[in-house]
Amino acid sequence: MPLEDLATYRHCVERIATRWAEFSSKRRERLAQQERHGTAAEKVAEDIVADLFTDVLDWTVADLNHQVGYADLLLTRLGVKYLLLEAKRPGALTWSSTAVNAALDQACRYAAEQHVRVVAVSDGTMLYAADVAQGGLEDRVCARLDAADAPCTLWWLSVHGIYRDRDDRSDASLSLLARDSANVSAAGEGDASARGGQLLHHKYHLPASCFEYVGDASDPATWHLPFRCGDGAVDRARLPKAIQAILTNYRGAKVSSVPEAAIPGVLRRLADAAAELGRMPSQSPDTSAVYRKLAETLEQLPE
Repeated sequence: MPLEDLATYRHCVERIATRWAEFSSKRRERLAQQERHGTAAEKVAEDIVADLFTDVLDWTVADLNHQVGYADLLLTRLGVKYLLLEAKRPGALTWSSTAVNAALDQACRYAAEQHVRVVAVSDGTMLYAADVAQGGLEDRVCARLDAADAPCTLWWLSVHGIYRDRDDRSDASLSLLARDSANVSAAGEGDASARGGQLLHHKYHLPASCFEYVGDASDPATWHLPFRCGDGAVDRARLPKAIQAILTNYRGAKVSSVPEAAIPGVLRRLADAAAELGRMPSQSPDTSAVYRKLAETLEQLPE
């Protein structure tokens, strides 16, 4: 059934559009402290997100759980845990890949401990959510909370959207206006979280978000196939090696570091990374053999 035919979708999208102006006004009031003093506490961003879920979306106040297993916010319904969110003070994440990746790593560690399948990060201005799947993250929602127009894609975080799988995730990828902006945070929160409490791989000195397969976000020994740099950019040298590490064993010898069930998802995400560099055959006919082999293998995978 097409999404637009779902009554729950139509009602929620209408609710989002109707309540967005009031949410935006309340958000500006909550950020008055930042305008007044140049900085605001993490609690401000957490309150903005709580407003989003209860005033704009269709969660109730009772569905919001604070500081459960160190998670800033945990959304539950009838006892089932649906989404774990890590909040940072306003301006701490605003379109900085390093700060966002650090917050995501933190959220993933908490989610692994509580077996939650959707994680999100927000600083009250941006909100990014992803599904934890097959050892990696699959984009679910990326939205600006300061947008003039209501982002209807937020439906995927609603009560009836959160448990559904997304087929088309083209509008959900993390969009950064600038990498490692100098004004990530007036108080330096983004830098502190990225350098301080971030768990790094002992060999590569990279966070979990830089690896294609993450078995356990709290155990770097289960992180395999590094393919991104510390700033979130695709590592041009390591990406082809990560692809080859799978393709030389795929449908052949046993893959020791990545479970076979996870390989299709890993290959698709590696292809997305290759596409970021414009290296897939559909983008560059004279691309190297490893990317042509990746494209051929993708055609074998089930939809």
